Amino acid sequence: MKARTLSTLQPQPLFDYFEDICQVPRPSKKEEQIRAFLLDFANKNGLQSKTDKAGNVLILKPATSGMEKAPTVILQTHMDMVCEKNSDKIFDFDTDPIEPLIADGWVKANGTTLGADCGIGIAAQMAVLTSKEIKHGPIECLITVDEETGLTGAFALEKGFLSGDILLNLDSEDEGEIFIGCAGGVDTLAHFNYQQETVPNDAIALKISVSGLLGGHSGDDIHKNRGNANKILNRFLWNFSKQFALRLSEFNGGNLRNAIAREAFGVFTISKNQKDEVLKAFNKLAAEIKHEFEFSEPKLQIACKETELPQTIMDKETQDKLLDAIYGCPHGVLEMSTRMEGMVETSTNLASVKFIGDQKILVTTSQRSELESRKYYAAESVKAVFSLAGAHVTHSDGYPGWAPNPDSDVVKTTVESYKKLFGNEPIVRSIHAGLECGLFLEKYPHLDMVSFGPTIKGAHSPDERLDIATTDKFWKHLVDVLESLQ
Repeated sequence: MKARTLSTLQPQPLFDYFEDICQVPRPSKKEEQIRAFLLDFANKNGLQSKTDKAGNVLILKPATSGMEKAPTVILQTHMDMVCEKNSDKIFDFDTDPIEPLIADGWVKANGTTLGADCGIGIAAQMAVLTSKEIKHGPIECLITVDEETGLTGAFALEKGFLSGDILLNLDSEDEGEIFIGCAGGVDTLAHFNYQQETVPNDAIALKISVSGLLGGHSGDDIHKNRGNANKILNRFLWNFSKQFALRLSEFNGGNLRNAIAREAFGVFTISKNQKDEVLKAFNKLAAEIKHEFEFSEPKLQIACKETELPQTIMDKETQDKLLDAIYGCPHGVLEMSTRMEGMVETSTNLASVKFIGDQKILVTTSQRSELESRKYYAAESVKAVFSLAGAHVTHSDGYPGWAPNPDSDVVKTTVESYKKLFGNEPIVRSIHAGLECGLFLEKYPHLDMVSFGPTIKGAHSPDERLDIATTDKFWKHLVDVLESLQ
């Protein structure tokens, strides 16, 4: 039997449960294995459980003695994880277990996302459900499906599935900060069709690769001046298309709608006699871009090398429209909040550019805002850019934000608990990332909600890491809140 990596960490059994979760594949929209794991856990521990049509899981635990009249508390997480890996890492998220390791006070994964978002929240639910020491009222543990790529489980949650009046969302990533609201979001998708053409006789092919970026969560990290691999790659392609006889064959960058693009590459042809000029221009622009990101992206790598000739190139008219649209498409913070100091109000993420076969290109972007009107204003602005370039543009259904209520009883209890335990005032604020809470309120408008969790850095990227010390604080805080809700 393989030795356990996290068994020496505190709190236990939370970290042991988290390591168990790491062994179960759980990509978004492929949650069958983690769902079976959770239902088996409930069965083995004599706990009532059920699922709904969407595949959401609810595990129930009765109140402890003397707490029967306490309000029913819903502990809420999601079962899927973002599946990102380094390009040199051989790994299959559908079958392979995550490999956790301990480094300098953090839990990380070996070359992949860790899945602490939201695996550590699930582990906390499991630890509460099996605890014999915690005093609490009736508990309902809700674990939803497909939070990361569509909030599918929250959208599909039916009225009557839950009975609690208080919801503790365990999907936050900044210990010491208590979240009482979140941004809403919508995706904007641009579809291009192009014609294939033959490669010119005197051509050579070059490949530009952008790598080493931090990436990260397109909500939590959008204000940190991190490089977007799609935007960086496009600067080279756009500039070279104006100076040289560049003909694009492939543009592949980014992966997930809610992650800042970390890697991208483009393949194009030029005339053989222009190679030296192109490489000279590449070196100049690469140096300028690295200087721009000198402090925010110290590991940025940009390479250009000759590669084998592609079979075809795309037609020049569509190429120019695509590169112009990506160049013009905004990325990053659009507005800072006037309601909550230091908070991003509205942002947009140029998430991915993919050649998807059959002479089609898909550009995926996502917009977020604490204001519904601003969210759709940003989405329509992005749509306008791609529509002017001749793309067919669609929007997703989107999801609502969660309006802050600083006077809520559960917020007051959570804040007082933190002050009592740790002797200092927590930060109470909204989060620019999307949480499922807004959707829950549509089905259960009476819910009193709050969100908190341990510190997680680099979420949605292979640099994801979980702070061990704050995980212990998160656990103590959760236990005390449950015991205080009477």
